[in-house]
Amino acid sequence: MKYNFDEIVNRKNTDSVKYDLRKVIFEKEDVIPMWVADMDFKTPDFIINALKERLNHEVFGYSFRSKSYFKSIINWLKRRHNWEVQEEWISFSPGIVPAINMAVMAYTKPGDKIIIQPPVYFPFFSAIENNNRVLLKNPLKLTNGRYCIDFDDLEGKLKESKMIIISNPHNPGGSVWTKKELKRLGDLCVENNVTILSDEIHADLVFKDFKFTPLASVSKEISDITVTFIAPSKTFNLAALATSSLICTNKELKDKYDKVLDAVHVGMGNVFGAVASEAAYNYGDNWLDQLMEYLSGNLDYLEKYLSENISLVKMLRPEGTYLVWLDCSGLKMTDEELKDFMIQKAGLGLNAGTMFGTEGKGFMRINIACSIQTLKDALVRLEKAVNNL
Repeated sequence: MKYNFDEIVNRKNTDSVKYDLRKVIFEKEDVIPMWVADMDFKTPDFIINALKERLNHEVFGYSFRSKSYFKSIINWLKRRHNWEVQEEWISFSPGIVPAINMAVMAYTKPGDKIIIQPPVYFPFFSAIENNNRVLLKNPLKLTNGRYCIDFDDLEGKLKESKMIIISNPHNPGGSVWTKKELKRLGDLCVENNVTILSDEIHADLVFKDFKFTPLASVSKEISDITVTFIAPSKTFNLAALATSSLICTNKELKDKYDKVLDAVHVGMGNVFGAVASEAAYNYGDNWLDQLMEYLSGNLDYLEKYLSENISLVKMLRPEGTYLVWLDCSGLKMTDEELKDFMIQKAGLGLNAGTMFGTEGKGFMRINIACSIQTLKDALVRLEKAVNNL
């Protein structure tokens, strides 16, 4: 089946964070929203059909996650990423951010130091600081248009840390960490007895010529100290169904997480999230392959358009994710001026780079998981605004 990603879906008045909160977020209604990390594409038909079938049974009492639910995750990880996972390694969370917070509570205590690698997904900061842990930064190095890990800095900081939270693939910037990079990071953490939380929510969204490696698949030693987080939400546009998984081969670590999960009573989940997740992982290969081809076309268009028409704005071409990091330093604006320019002059709702740490100064993040027409409209707006400077 050929899927139509060109279709423009009207998301207004659906309680959409991306569209219906524009006035709240940007203080302006007339912006093209390209910020929050969900897609403008319809949820695939095989997921919709599975949900409709479940709706035909008109009782929604307490439910549990079946053997087939876990099997769908196991088969997907084996099929797509050559990672063999066992059911007893998998736990539930209503989202990856809650899971990371619960893992911070499970594996560390107040005052412990936890490393992150900015610019990075901003809930990593709050998961540390809101739980009264101490944040240590291991800033990434921008080398030839790609973010790389500063291993010299990391090695020193691991000696005083209990945990590191990584984004694999990295958000923002789109680096898909190589097996060599992951092994070096993992071996250093093994050496220093540092627990690794690996957010792999973007694992399925990797462009051709690049290969995603689950960190826990690199070696048994690394697997023993790694807690992995996955979800179908980014891949299949299911964020509102609040269903994600924690995977941990180390029973002691998994038991500690499960104890916190039980204590806060969020392990039940919801039946529709389970049904959608199972359908996604069972039937989603062809749809995902077509999606990545479409996103690759959007990426090519964005890169060419910027190069030919808006040379003051440069993009870091991501190896994975549909989130593109734009270097706007050529506009020579302060971060406040840049934010105001994008909203008021260009009419675009983007993420300010500084949301991801001070290391994001001069950058904006744009979400290209939209129709090519939406992307074209956004770039025309940006070009006009830059030309009017």
